[in-house]
Amino acid sequence: MNATARSTTTVAADAVETTAAGLAAEISTWFGENARDLPWRRAGFSAWGTLVSEFMLQQTPVNRVIPRLAEWLERWPTPGDLASVPPGEAVRAWASLGYPRRALWLHAAAVEITERHGGVVPHDVDDLLALTGIGDYTARAVAAFAYGHRHPVVDTNTRRVIARAVAGQAEPAPPSRRRDLEAMSQLLPEETVAAAVFNAAIMELGAVVCTSRSPRCEACPIRDACAWRAAGYPEYAGPKKAVQKKFEGSDRQVRGLIMAELRATHHPVTAAEIESLWPDAVQRDRALAGLLADGLAVCVDTGMYALSQG
Repeated sequence: MNATARSTTTVAADAVETTAAGLAAEISTWFGENARDLPWRRAGFSAWGTLVSEFMLQQTPVNRVIPRLAEWLERWPTPGDLASVPPGEAVRAWASLGYPRRALWLHAAAVEITERHGGVVPHDVDDLLALTGIGDYTARAVAAFAYGHRHPVVDTNTRRVIARAVAGQAEPAPPSRRRDLEAMSQLLPEETVAAAVFNAAIMELGAVVCTSRSPRCEACPIRDACAWRAAGYPEYAGPKKAVQKKFEGSDRQVRGLIMAELRATHHPVTAAEIESLWPDAVQRDRALAGLLADGLAVCVDTGMYALSQG
């Protein structure tokens, strides 16, 4: 490469770096002035609380999680406290927080933290990934938000902001771990505290301003640098992610009805009581079989069912 080519490449790289730094700074400054007061953002909030909140926030709105998180941490303030009770108690307490298998996973993770890590939530991403029910996002979120380590943390909101502001697309392409982490890494500040702030800030921007259906561009701190806005808000023309099936009438709805019945009582539920919950016998039996196979329910006697106690 000749001197002119090297110079051109260096200038281009510096321009990209400057743009990334500018976006990060603007978003983080906005966050400092506009961040919602959420429990897991408060000083002194425990790593265990952070881990529990991440489990609860999966497909569950923040306003529903906050009171349930407080109840959960009051009852089980440490991993050891949760590990000391049967898994069924965790499932019962999970109630309306979404798919109850996550309660079993969280209980299993609590047992593993207690047995392998002396009851202390690990800070290393690989150690976190080795725990039941913890994927790449949750591991990085705990390491970054609870322990202040520098890792790119990417959720749906992060991906949408980057797609619009940087790539000029109305929505992100289907998730790709490598591509998404690389895109976030290019924006992430080098300094660890600034990186943790930016991870939270870009998520917040996507959650409350750069929303999926009704983005509030007039309130966006990076509206003047947004590639999507500059391009005239073009429609997304890339590959689409799979559309989730409707909940009404689905097996998920039937599973939820059965789980609600099992949680509502501390004694076994009869087959007749389960039959009264849903008219389609084939679908009802399929849903019950799935709960039994997943370990969420157990058959305690002929025609009698209860929450799994581990």
